Amino acid sequence: MTLPFDGAISAFYKNEAPKEVREAIAEGGKKDILSESYPYDDRMDRNEYEDTLRALQIELVKLQAWVKDSGARLCVVFEGRDAAGKGGTIKRFRENLNPRVVKTVALSKPTEKEATQWYFQRYVEHLPAGGEITLFDRSWYNRAVVEHVFDFCTPKQRAHFFQQLPEFENMLVDEGIHFVKLWLNVGRAEQLRRFLSREGDPLKQWKLSWIDVEGLNRWDEYSAAIAETFEKTHRPDAPWTVVRSDDKRRARIAAMRAVLCGIDYAGKDKDVACPPDPNICGGPDIWDV
Repeated sequence: MTLPFDGAISAFYKNEAPKEVREAIAEGGKKDILSESYPYDDRMDRNEYEDTLRALQIELVKLQAWVKDSGARLCVVFEGRDAAGKGGTIKRFRENLNPRVVKTVALSKPTEKEATQWYFQRYVEHLPAGGEITLFDRSWYNRAVVEHVFDFCTPKQRAHFFQQLPEFENMLVDEGIHFVKLWLNVGRAEQLRRFLSREGDPLKQWKLSWIDVEGLNRWDEYSAAIAETFEKTHRPDAPWTVVRSDDKRRARIAAMRAVLCGIDYAGKDKDVACPPDPNICGGPDIWDV
């Protein structure tokens, strides 16, 4: 089987990854959590996960009905490191929802025209109208992290972004949009293990990009950019909710609860749509590099 990018991810694992990362992957079993600082040793039990997931998806259907009937607007931003589980979490969010009500926005590289526009402009047109939910699979925060790490923007452009961002997000909240920012974070060993799995799976190889490959050597640069982003953009009116996603099952449950618990929708079961597990979900202080 031909590996994408000529097997660059396997080569990084064998030749360039830090020793402790290689050892964690080599010694960790399939169900083991690789991060020593993660509060659980094993993945969430499958039966417990599936039962909880179904109950939360029922709550999401209730939320969808309330949004549609009331004309409310909900916008959820999903951000995080590569392979942190954003796509899988979004998939479980909308698995049983109406695509006419709930849309996922995953924008590609800006066109030449878009590159000349106000930076936030191409995102604004995807914000939800009344009775809609928009899930951003990456968002305007590309400028704060990825574009910065890969020099796709200048320091001046990034500084301008941070200057304008509070007012932009304040307008969303002031407009009455229910606005949630989720950051899924994954440890270095787990990230590389997931990349290796994608590299060897023909059904998942499409998920890899040269950004993923090049980013393997820029872990520290990403960490610095993320820390600065939290410092500048975690505010009372638009706070970050950080989900440690080394266990995908727990992360999906926590992300759903983080959205559901903050909205008073019709028929809400507060025992199900309760606050997420504080051991893996909270503010930027829970972030672990």
